[in-house]
Amino acid sequence: MVYTIVVHLQSKPDTVDKLKAKLIEAAGVYRKDKETLDWHVMQDPKDATKFCIVERYLNEDSQQYHLGNPYWKTFDPYVIPLLAGPMDLTRWEEM
Repeated sequence: MVYTIVVHLQSKPDTVDKLKAKLIEAAGVYRKDKETLDWHVMQDPKDATKFCIVERYLNEDSQQYHLGNPYWKTFDPYVIPLLAGPMDLTRWEEM
């Protein structure tokens, strides 16, 4: 069963471009992780400060490859200061 993580983020108004660039970069890196089916990034068309990440993995245990990627250790320290508030992360199993 496909394991999916959905993350909603909102940037500070003055950090939109930095966050957008980092998310695009991260998608290019994470899509290559073993057992990652896809890693989508999206931006709200009505509010440029709002972003969504949809991470799709072969199964829940597939996250080990994502979390083991050296890039992951650099992601949160860069992204968190750009945010207007905490990330909203939910986990799903696709039917």
